[in-house]
Amino acid sequence: MPRPTARVLTLLELLQSGGTRTVAELAERLGVDGRTVRRYVDRLLELDVPVESVRGRYGGYRLGPGYRLPPLMLGDEEALAVLLGLVAGRRAGLTGPQSTAAETASAKIRRVLPRHLAHRLDSLLGSLAFTARSEGPDGADTPEVRDTPDAGVLLTLADAVRHRRPVAVRYTDREGRRSDRTLHPYGIVGHAGRWYVTGRDAGIDEDRTLRLDRIADARALPGSFPPPEGPGPAERVVSGFATAGYRHEVTLRIRATPGEIRAHLPAGVAVLEDPGDREGQGGTDRPWLRAELRAERLEWLPPVLAALDRPFVVERPAALRDLVAALADRLAASARRTSPDPEPAPEPEGPAPAS
Repeated sequence: MPRPTARVLTLLELLQSGGTRTVAELAERLGVDGRTVRRYVDRLLELDVPVESVRGRYGGYRLGPGYRLPPLMLGDEEALAVLLGLVAGRRAGLTGPQSTAAETASAKIRRVLPRHLAHRLDSLLGSLAFTARSEGPDGADTPEVRDTPDAGVLLTLADAVRHRRPVAVRYTDREGRRSDRTLHPYGIVGHAGRWYVTGRDAGIDEDRTLRLDRIADARALPGSFPPPEGPGPAERVVSGFATAGYRHEVTLRIRATPGEIRAHLPAGVAVLEDPGDREGQGGTDRPWLRAELRAERLEWLPPVLAALDRPFVVERPAALRDLVAALADRLAASARRTSPDPEPAPEPEGPAPAS
């Protein structure tokens, strides 16, 4: 693109940002003199772009009101951010089930992308997966994604997923420890408001799930790895969270259907299994299922189990039994109460002064 043409387009971008721009400001941003700025404005006027001249001490140029913007010029990272936002918005239901605006916007952007970038973005969109939306501690659905990670890291990982190539990553864990790892990436997953990559850590020969915003650098390595067997990337991420190491290991037996349990303990929180023990079920269609989970704190579990409203047994830890019993005592005391307790009389602050 000829340099004067590029400067004219840059001038248009500056005016599109809104407000009035002085000639001196535009000249500095474009690296030209004031006379050249006026010549570039004339070029925009010839293209039917309504540039208005504003007189006075703080005068300059601005776009006319109601001007319909021409097609936007996006860089690689900008295009990536827009497309990811559209995909995540559709997945989270933010664009509405009947809306086609997201689809048409995606198609317009992809149609004008350079071929090399279009191929890389196709690799990225083909490598994305999303877990089921889960309910957070406050009862609200967790968002699918909050922000976009580094574009270079994301595109490198997407290429590696598509072509099954190992990558070298620099990672910072939740304790702040930095490490260099070789990862065989299986997929990129949006889960509970963040982006993750799941794959095999070649250094320890174990599957790992890494947060993308904690990856500072990603570099493709020579070679390839075989396709993984077993569950898909989204299932691996959910399973990894449910079995991650935390302070408390919890085992429950709950007489309920999987659907009833999942309404309160989603797959990202607990692993369910049928122990096969059918004794004493009394003909009910609800079996005793074992739920295993790990938690940093136990205080949130008793209210969840109370809301489940199904018979349950706490197999471990004993501390959870104590918390459940304490909640039951508080609920029973509240149920027996017929009026609010009177406020206790204030304690005297000290002996009365001698008369």
